[in-house]
Amino acid sequence: MPNSRPPYLIAVLLLVVLAAASRLLPHWPNFGPVGAMALFGAAAFARKWMAWVVPFAALYLSDLALNNLVYAEYYSGFYWGFNGWVYLGFALTIALSFGLLRGRTFSWLRLGGVTVGTTLLFFFITNFGVWLASPLYPQSGAGLLAAYAAGLPFLLNSLAGNVLFAGLLFGGARYLAPSPTLVPEYQER
Repeated sequence: MPNSRPPYLIAVLLLVVLAAASRLLPHWPNFGPVGAMALFGAAAFARKWMAWVVPFAALYLSDLALNNLVYAEYYSGFYWGFNGWVYLGFALTIALSFGLLRGRTFSWLRLGGVTVGTTLLFFFITNFGVWLASPLYPQSGAGLLAAYAAGLPFLLNSLAGNVLFAGLLFGGARYLAPSPTLVPEYQER
């Protein structure tokens, strides 16, 4: 029986790269593939290190492109930085996906629940960071609630984007490798 791993790996890498590149296309604020890339990477790569490195590399490289091409007017010179709160939310999404999606029998219902849950977690983490760092919100409970209230339209866009892109990424992988778990011949290496 021929090994299906290399074509599957190339397809999964291509899906992540396409999702990251889609961040450069015009879209509604926060309607993008960021959360879906974290979910998909954790579930689709057989090697744990790839499940962390590939989605983070895709996120960082697409951030570099966005910050230095689309939002270049806001920075003086080339901007190498990143928002730590976003990356913390991304890391927690990957970590939760390991426990909730990785190596389990695939279920669209489970994927939907994990997508909604991690989108909410990402919202709470990133808006907490906005409240903590922004002079727009007083450092009080009322200020924190105001930061969360101001972020609600972005939450709805994030949820819609994560649901759409998770469906596309996981659906594409399921089409390429129909198996009970997402990763064909799953083994930890």
